[in-house]
Amino acid sequence: MKLTTKSHYSVKALLDLSLQPNYGPTSVKAIAERQDLPAPYLEKLLIEMRRAGLVQALRGVQGGYQLAYPPQQISVGQILEAVGETIEPFPQTPAHESQAEDWVTHSLWQQLHLKFMKALYTITLADLYYDARSWQAAQGEKANFII
Repeated sequence: MKLTTKSHYSVKALLDLSLQPNYGPTSVKAIAERQDLPAPYLEKLLIEMRRAGLVQALRGVQGGYQLAYPPQQISVGQILEAVGETIEPFPQTPAHESQAEDWVTHSLWQQLHLKFMKALYTITLADLYYDARSWQAAQGEKANFII
């Protein structure tokens, strides 16, 4: 599976929010600049994620968006679901192709799909954060990075 632009931007935005001190608010403009994302599109995604309860919007000079929960409580599956992304099961085998081997293949793909979906809901922002930091340390780069 390849992440769509919508999925990719959504995960990047929330991972960026997880990097904020005490998970405090940050502006759409600041996230867009740090992550090289188009601000108007990012704003729409953050509104969708706010409606889903993953982020909170704070008004005022020091306002912006912040995570509604700690990063270890937000999964990739929740993020994708919040922005309307779905991972559809593999197509059903047509009735006229219901031979035993087709059924076995279909059953295998269905089981793989279920395992993949479970994985999406067990991988959290915290996991991605630590993976990114580990990769960065291996590369010998500075602490600030584009996700």
